Amino acid sequence: MTTWFVPKRYGYGATPVSWQGWTLTALFLVLVVLAAALLLRGDPSPTMLVAFFAVEAVLVVAMSIISYRTTAGEWRWRWGDTPDFDRWDT
Repeated sequence: MTTWFVPKRYGYGATPVSWQGWTLTALFLVLVVLAAALLLRGDPSPTMLVAFFAVEAVLVVAMSIISYRTTAGEWRWRWGDTPDFDRWDT
């Protein structure tokens, strides 16, 4: 599998480095905004709020799994002082 993400230099997680990673990130953001627009319009009921948070949870879990599996290197907390990877070498 190709590398879509690399570990962040500071903090936890990964950042996109390929067009696939950027596309996935953009799609994730579009789906989050779309879910908010559709489920939270007007005066949302408690049922709609639960549905919104359920959809958001599924999106976050899916994004996390895909980005974790396509990251070159491990996810761990980093302080930026000891890089153990070449950030832009994909």
